[in-house]
Amino acid sequence: MEDEEKIHATFIIELLGKPIEHLKEAMETHVVKLGSEKGVKILNKQYHEPILASDSKTMYTTFAEVELLFDSVENYLGIIFAYLPSHVEIIKPERLIVTNYDLSEIGSKVLQRIHGYDAIVKNVLQERENLIALIKEEAPALFKKLTTPPKDSKENVKQSKKQKKKSSSKKTKKK
Repeated sequence: MEDEEKIHATFIIELLGKPIEHLKEAMETHVVKLGSEKGVKILNKQYHEPILASDSKTMYTTFAEVELLFDSVENYLGIIFAYLPSHVEIIKPERLIVTNYDLSEIGSKVLQRIHGYDAIVKNVLQERENLIALIKEEAPALFKKLTTPPKDSKENVKQSKKQKKKSSSKKTKKK
């Protein structure tokens, strides 16, 4: 396939984890694997140093900018679903010509992936319900403990409601 027909794009790939050394190694492995996919060529890559993730004292985050060349739209979309980059940008071409057959194939593959995710979610939800029923039957005390909110949280909700009533009554008095 000639370069004019290929898709030139940039991906931003983010990872979260610890320790820093493992995170760096995981990112490099991820990018190398991406470059080894059929129909994908890495043109440029830039790794960024891990930093402490916001709202965390132990987890780090890092990202890589990867410039890629894809053989086809189908290949490009397949890689997006497989690697889940946080951002993508198509650099070239500005316009794509896709046949109805190719678009149907792409749509079918997207739907197949979505149905797969849907089946996983339904399976996990069913397993959750089964576990809840088992805990309720085999360990009722544990079930009650797990499903009863802590007493202090009930008190916090009551106090919060009282504060909202006071603040709303102050606003109405000012008018």
